[in-house]
Amino acid sequence: MSAINISAIEAGQLWSFHGGIHPPERKQLSNQTPIQTLPLSKTLVVPVKQHSGNSGEILVAVGDYVRAGQPLTQPGLQRGLPVHAPTSGTVLAIDEQPIAHPSGLTDLTITLAADGQDAWYPTTPCPDYQQLSRAELLERIQAAGIAGLGGAGFPSAQKLALQRPLEYLIINGVECEPYITADDRLMREHAAEIISGTEILMQVSGCNKALIAIEENKPEAIAIFTQLLSERAATASSIALRQVPVKYPSGGEKQLIEILTGRQVPSRGLPIDVGLLMHNVGTAFAIHQAIVLGIPLIQRVVTVTGEQVDKPGNYWVRLGTPVADLLAYAGFHETTGKAAQRVIMGGPMMGFALANLQVPVVKITNCLLLPSTTELAPAQQEMNCIRCGACADVCPAQLLPQQLQWLAKAKDYDGLEQQNLFDCIECGACAYVCPSEIPLVHYYRKAKAEIRNIAREKAKAEIARERFEARQERLEREKQERLERHRQAAEARKAAQAEAVAAGADNPQDAVQAAIARAKARKAAQAAAAAKANDSAEGESS
Repeated sequence: MSAINISAIEAGQLWSFHGGIHPPERKQLSNQTPIQTLPLSKTLVVPVKQHSGNSGEILVAVGDYVRAGQPLTQPGLQRGLPVHAPTSGTVLAIDEQPIAHPSGLTDLTITLAADGQDAWYPTTPCPDYQQLSRAELLERIQAAGIAGLGGAGFPSAQKLALQRPLEYLIINGVECEPYITADDRLMREHAAEIISGTEILMQVSGCNKALIAIEENKPEAIAIFTQLLSERAATASSIALRQVPVKYPSGGEKQLIEILTGRQVPSRGLPIDVGLLMHNVGTAFAIHQAIVLGIPLIQRVVTVTGEQVDKPGNYWVRLGTPVADLLAYAGFHETTGKAAQRVIMGGPMMGFALANLQVPVVKITNCLLLPSTTELAPAQQEMNCIRCGACADVCPAQLLPQQLQWLAKAKDYDGLEQQNLFDCIECGACAYVCPSEIPLVHYYRKAKAEIRNIAREKAKAEIARERFEARQERLEREKQERLERHRQAAEARKAAQAEAVAAGADNPQDAVQAAIARAKARKAAQAAAAAKANDSAEGESS
């Protein structure tokens, strides 16, 4: 990053990104009241995998008693991210259950029957974390099961473990998607803890400068951070606050980086490639909890909003809580049949409808939206593309959405790769402006899943090929080793025979031939005796 660019960043200059839209925000529904704590559910279902990457190895068995914060899985050989018991109780089952996924998939889960005591597993707080080494901090963050809480769910310790020079750490508090206010309320009520988590992230990453980005439509959070940073002179010099203009999707990782630094992350690249690292404000708060208080990630803030719920707001929810329990507490009454109310996990732009309300809240669940048909109309019938180009105009990744859709429908996966499909952040801006009501993001998600499946199958086939070739090489090597041993043994015998001849002993070959002749003579005698006995038996019978 050039010196001119750095000086502009330090001066507070902001840039912009291509495209973007301005949908109705509708955040006032849920951001007017403090975060409430949801009462404990009687039964909690904890998916073993709630993040990007490998799952851990299960540590418990059916019938075991566990306490809140107790590890239910361990990283194991695959270095999977652990999950923890959200409360105390007994393990009822370890089996496949429906999870929060657009396709309604099932996955391995651990079901707990809560005992209502909420007894805690021993914690290891470390308020003087400055004395810990980088490796120790990373291990604690990993052991606490912390993944990115902004939506991607990438393990935070793995992200922090990358060893490259950093110019800035960016803490993302933009929360640009309509309706969602979980980060807004968290920043208003726990700003000091977020700043503490930011300082821990700076120590772990070796970065001495941080930017906390908050969208301009959150004046209360901005005021609180401004006050706290001004009161902490030592911190204020290394942590700066940036107010980001309201535009969707300014909270996207690559988009926010371009706004704050003017830099563009390369295609298929990472922020660290341009000297930057980004974490969500919720992640920073969770890291403060894990390091300073020793509390693992067992709960998160979830927005419940929409005109079809009696008590919209934000709630502290234990991971594994059935969605139905949260909605019932918030005043939602489920209907069935054709009039069934839509329940969207996530926001209106990037969320997906839930087919089963018994699925659990997980680490990346930030919102449950229950809109009326007047505020969020149901999907309309898809029509043909009219090639208006509106989708390309608003695409923040500067892709060609209509071209990607055609390639996806044709299953032209090579073409999709060439058109940088995986640079799509699935923000939904293209579908929002499409006059033909084409669910563009649906096509992209499906194509991405199919490409990943093909890649996995290809990788499996490659591994099988390598194993087969390795076996063939081993068998050939063993064959050659046997032949070499036989050759060496034959040479040794010849050498021994030569030594015997040289010493004047009888030729061993003559002895061998004599033995063969004796064996043949015995065999001939036995045959003659058998024939004579047979002739005698025939004469007596006549």
